[in-house]
Amino acid sequence: MDLFEYQARDLFAKHDVPVLAGEVIDTPEAAREITERLGGKSVVKAQVKVGGRGKAGGVKLAASADEAVARATDILGMDIKGHTVHKVMIAETAPEILEEYYVSFLLDRANRTFLSIASVEGGMEIEEVAATRPEAVAQTPINAIDGVDLAKAKEIVAAAKFPAEVADKVADVLVRLWDTFVKSDALLVEVNPLAKVASGDVIALDGKVSLDDNAEFRHDWDELHDKAAANPLEAAAKEKNLNYVKLDGEVGIIGNGAGLVMSTLDVVAYAGEKHGGVKPANFLDIGGGASAQVMANGLEIILGDPDVKSVFVNVFGGITACDEVANGIVQALKLLEDRGEDVTKPLVVRLDGNNAELGRQILTDANHPLVQRVDTMDGAADKAAELAHAAK
Repeated sequence: MDLFEYQARDLFAKHDVPVLAGEVIDTPEAAREITERLGGKSVVKAQVKVGGRGKAGGVKLAASADEAVARATDILGMDIKGHTVHKVMIAETAPEILEEYYVSFLLDRANRTFLSIASVEGGMEIEEVAATRPEAVAQTPINAIDGVDLAKAKEIVAAAKFPAEVADKVADVLVRLWDTFVKSDALLVEVNPLAKVASGDVIALDGKVSLDDNAEFRHDWDELHDKAAANPLEAAAKEKNLNYVKLDGEVGIIGNGAGLVMSTLDVVAYAGEKHGGVKPANFLDIGGGASAQVMANGLEIILGDPDVKSVFVNVFGGITACDEVANGIVQALKLLEDRGEDVTKPLVVRLDGNNAELGRQILTDANHPLVQRVDTMDGAADKAAELAHAAK
């Protein structure tokens, strides 16, 4: 889960990373009181989860409370790289900035470790610095057991060649930033820029944080979720503990096991080339031991997607028994019909493996007009793509 800047700022402050004061608002007039409290001037910053806000006009200085209201009016509702601005942060203006640096910690998946990236050339995209001046970017592996103490932080500072007059202060920030990273179960914490100001202090002026969704059970992250931008189907699926991702297509996909579902997406995309270019509409893995209720929940989510024109249920029974899947399909269709919903989307079902014959017999006995059985994966994908194309 990616955080907004204001959420990253609050998280940094919680762990004593030096930051400037700031508050988030969603109405222009609210900028007045905050700016007055900050001394009569402020920075108005669009809160979107994308870079390049400044170049797009999403970061503006305000020399008075009235100007802050005007700048907030200008920025709220802006479109920045496809992201609509619903909130702005009214931030304290920084003292005179003398230098800008970059520091971050992240999960290095390729090398199965953690990594520190640091540079004395902050204020721009680190990818750009790495491409044009790779010698200005220091990458330091972090041992997961040892972590980052003051000695390790000084090693990072030396590798990045920070000026001697800020070396100790940057090292202190790195220790605090690592504390933020670990205690928040983050995948990335980034400060860009970490600014040296006229007083000699270093301050985190902007932050980026990505949290590991798998660790949410250990935290209270409800307020961190961007509910305004959340896909309603994905939100509904999450409430039912389903592994669902919305895609841009017309064939709904349900499978048991991530590998099988990924293969199903490929097979449907290939079959769709012959049927008007239809594509998979979602990824939905009901898991290795799914019950009839889980199957019913998944089908309910997919049939609620207006983009879906047909559904392909592809199950290879192992831990998941095919008769449970078949019962889930029958239950889901009855549930929707009992609610008075008009269920018209055809289902193509392929069952194989554990209790496959029993599952097929359950579907045959139910004799639902929307359900078609096809016993091969390629054949079922082709039929689902054909039906989706016919319904477009």
